[in-house]
Amino acid sequence: MNQSTPKRKFAIIGAGLLVAATGVGAGDLATATFSGSQLGVAVLWAVVFGAFMKFVLNEGLARWQVATNSTLLHGCSTHLGTPFRIVFLVYLLAWSFFVGSALISACGVAAHALLPVFDSPVHGKIVFGILHSGLGILLLHIGGFKWFERIMQVCIGLMFVTVLFTALRIHPPVGEIVRGIAIPRIPRLEDGGLEWTLALMGGVGGTLTVLSYSYWLQEKRSQVTVKEIRIDLMVAYIVTALFGLAMVIIGSQVEIEGRGAGLIVTLADMLEAESGIYLRWMFLIGAWGAIFSSLLGVWESVPFIFADFVHYSQSSQSGQSPDELKRTRSYRLYQVALSVIPLAALFVSFREIQKLYSIIGAFFMPFLAFVLLYLNNRGSLVGNTFKNHPMTNVALVGVLLFFLWTAGRTIFSVFQ
Repeated sequence: MNQSTPKRKFAIIGAGLLVAATGVGAGDLATATFSGSQLGVAVLWAVVFGAFMKFVLNEGLARWQVATNSTLLHGCSTHLGTPFRIVFLVYLLAWSFFVGSALISACGVAAHALLPVFDSPVHGKIVFGILHSGLGILLLHIGGFKWFERIMQVCIGLMFVTVLFTALRIHPPVGEIVRGIAIPRIPRLEDGGLEWTLALMGGVGGTLTVLSYSYWLQEKRSQVTVKEIRIDLMVAYIVTALFGLAMVIIGSQVEIEGRGAGLIVTLADMLEAESGIYLRWMFLIGAWGAIFSSLLGVWESVPFIFADFVHYSQSSQSGQSPDELKRTRSYRLYQVALSVIPLAALFVSFREIQKLYSIIGAFFMPFLAFVLLYLNNRGSLVGNTFKNHPMTNVALVGVLLFFLWTAGRTIFSVFQ
């Protein structure tokens, strides 16, 4: 395990890509596209900054695991106690329901756009949404982690290649793109520009699903170095940033309105009008790959988080391996519940409840930044070798302040 060959470095790359693919859902696609439509490529820098923030958080999370041989969830449960357990359980249940609902619905919308076999888009969304949820569970139960990883790689490939090709096909002048990445500025500041820029930065790379990295890292390899983790995460968030940049570029070339999964179909129709039907199909296939990979990743990883939470709530002993967690009743029941209970949202509107979820969800990233500042600066827990570097602390404080600010703005906008 001490060797450090190019082959070994390449082999470790993968767990980060799984997290990146899981974090890119319909909401992120829509946010990036609508931000590009409203603000143009001037906000491309926000995508890069958002990917960097998620890299900092995930690197700290993984460094804790290497130092302590336990998940960050264990650290929080042990050192933050009962208040953490109560708040986290409420958050996890709310997040699971609403994100599960959104993913099922988005898969249904994207699949109906590809195969419009139903007269009503609503019926297509319902039927295809149910089929995708069931298919996700079936694939995970039949093939295990290896099959899951291969399917995710195919979806990532579809997502990345088709969306990147679409962006290259319709891109604005290269000089505008370079300036948008290199020069931070926010157009239309007094007309919603700040809100969309913040949403773009915060939406890159997911929220709760960053905790999945610990479990997938263990499934891929029992022992890793911090250097290998940084390589893995660097590749993952470069891919994430490129995907986000492509979506902003695509959005900047069309005029669109609306939000949510339906926006993807609207955008595809506009691409067809501008550049032909083949580009519409390519884009829809890429969008479907992004959304289904997110659903599959959530169905596989979030039950890990719940099962690990149950274990540490009942015992202070060392954690279980991913294989052991998968055999627990907690994992199996939560996976079934995650794929079934959110189906109810296909038939009814949860607009007011989603406002409450927006408030809960807004606080996860600043909480994670706070935890990494608190735990990873304690030499008695992680050792001096794995303590935060001073520059890491600066970055984490910046992430904490940024997400606290966005959380405050989210709550203010909800109650306006």
